[in-house]
Amino acid sequence: MDITKDISEEIVRDRTDKLQEAMRASAVDGFLLTQNIDLYYYTGSMQSGYAFFPSHGEPVFFVKRSVERAKLESGIPVKELGAFRLFGETLAKVFPHIFSGEGSKVKIAADLDVLPAQTYLKLSELLQASGPCALVDGSPIIRRQRMIKSPLEISRFEAAAITVDEALNEALNFLKPGVTELKWMARVEYELRIRGHIGLMRMRGYNQEIATGMFIAGSAAAIPTYFDGPAGGLGLGAASPQSVSRRAIERNEPILMDIGCCIDGYVIDQTRTAVIGELPEKLVHAYEVSEAIIREAESGMVAGAICSALYAKSLEQADAEGLSSHFMGFGADQAKFLGHGIGLEIDEWPVLAKGFDIPLEAGMVIAVEPKFTFPGAGVVGIENSYLITEGSPRALTFTKEGLIKLP
Repeated sequence: MDITKDISEEIVRDRTDKLQEAMRASAVDGFLLTQNIDLYYYTGSMQSGYAFFPSHGEPVFFVKRSVERAKLESGIPVKELGAFRLFGETLAKVFPHIFSGEGSKVKIAADLDVLPAQTYLKLSELLQASGPCALVDGSPIIRRQRMIKSPLEISRFEAAAITVDEALNEALNFLKPGVTELKWMARVEYELRIRGHIGLMRMRGYNQEIATGMFIAGSAAAIPTYFDGPAGGLGLGAASPQSVSRRAIERNEPILMDIGCCIDGYVIDQTRTAVIGELPEKLVHAYEVSEAIIREAESGMVAGAICSALYAKSLEQADAEGLSSHFMGFGADQAKFLGHGIGLEIDEWPVLAKGFDIPLEAGMVIAVEPKFTFPGAGVVGIENSYLITEGSPRALTFTKEGLIKLP
């Protein structure tokens, strides 16, 4: 097999050390990882199974399928899962120092924010076979650790940003009046795929889905939907109620190009606004305000800055321009954030939002997306992804800014 380790054993070891340190600080005896992305981050493999990390000692990846491939990819030892009904007993045999059956109840953390209820109930039952055990939510531990990106991760963001820039600039040659949103987005996706985009954008949020991005124009862009973001899109029907539709693009209307790309597992997120012809003055003004907000965010996104304070400042700016009711959506459908962490998933921590009162740290990667929605007219705005450093933030996206005007 021509398969090499995607993540080095050294990186896996470092991540394991940090996870175990956080586990001990939280008085957690073991951590059971179940979700694909969490498995990949901590083992280097996304094969089907469960990874168990003791608070001290070596972890094990129990694999259902494919054991052979997991052994080639994983940075931690791999064992065959075997009969799932005996999983609790298997854990007790492999980790007797944790599941001794003596003393106080064993505390096992898991990624409960993404674990299906049925699987949770079954795992809770199976773990009792190893002795008194409590299955608790460890997802905050994971999400905090994954906020800080390594040089390897940053290099993958950079590769994705280059891909988006190249693909968008090529696809703009095919953006003409009368072309449908769907047809042009298919062109963007083609340009991304031939450059290495894996074809999907992963999300952690329950019932939240996203394709390569949103290419939405005119009044269709301002149609609200279930997706937790500032723009919805008409979509292709009730079974796909967001993003592109079969509507033809017209002259003199805003075209919102919110495009992502996933290279080697890591997503980049950027938005540019275009028009074929000219935009009405109110939309030009709103776009200019979106750029002013992102400039202010750039100046404030330094290590130690509080996430919620950056969001509050953006609300003040929108209000000062008389645009608060249009900021990040309209009316009851406004999104309550300015930006979000990105990584292996597009909805990572931290979030620039009310109540997210943690300080920024060097190594965080955040997509900042001030946008304005006008029912019946469309959506305008901008989005860049940034690496937080010890000094000023470094933009990872570099597609030319400004309103893109096409003849």
